[in-house]
Amino acid sequence: MLGHQALAITDHADAGNLEALIAGLMRLREAQGASFGLQLLIGVELTHVAPDRIASLARRARSCGAEVVIVHGETIVEPVAPGTNAAAIASPDVDILAHPGFLSPQEARDAHDRGCYIEITSRKGHSLTNGHVARVCAEAGAAMVVNTDTHAPSDLIDSAFAQSVARAAGLSADLVHDATVAGPEALLARITGHPRQRALL
Repeated sequence: MLGHQALAITDHADAGNLEALIAGLMRLREAQGASFGLQLLIGVELTHVAPDRIASLARRARSCGAEVVIVHGETIVEPVAPGTNAAAIASPDVDILAHPGFLSPQEARDAHDRGCYIEITSRKGHSLTNGHVARVCAEAGAAMVVNTDTHAPSDLIDSAFAQSVARAAGLSADLVHDATVAGPEALLARITGHPRQRALL
């Protein structure tokens, strides 16, 4: 209804529910995947996972069929283990580091080098450090993507609001476009192997 062509569902996951979440999403896509005229991507958000377990769980998610792997970063509004950001960025199976809080310049450089996307979030609370994240990523050249972190239908946004979130984080016009159009399109193409499509994550 908001004009998006793809939607990634990435529920909170850990070692206890990872397989069940992915299997459930596979059933959903099989039964209702074409119901709304958009591409449904299967994923997980590894949440409150010990940093030394992130790489193995991300790899496990991939082996179970996850197309998108996100890690719940070191947001300032939840008690997240130090080292989570670095472990997520280092894992080749992680696509996006979400709400990373006070992302360090070195972490941003590492994200750039590996091609890990960093989230600029529209979610209340987590968005408090968007300005810091945007500045550090811009300086490092790290790829950013505006992400809704949707927990309810009211959290979903359209493209105009996504651009407002990016502008409010202090991004230049070119980086707003990268974070809301070019970046999501490139990420979706990387995940699916299909060319440019508008995505909502």
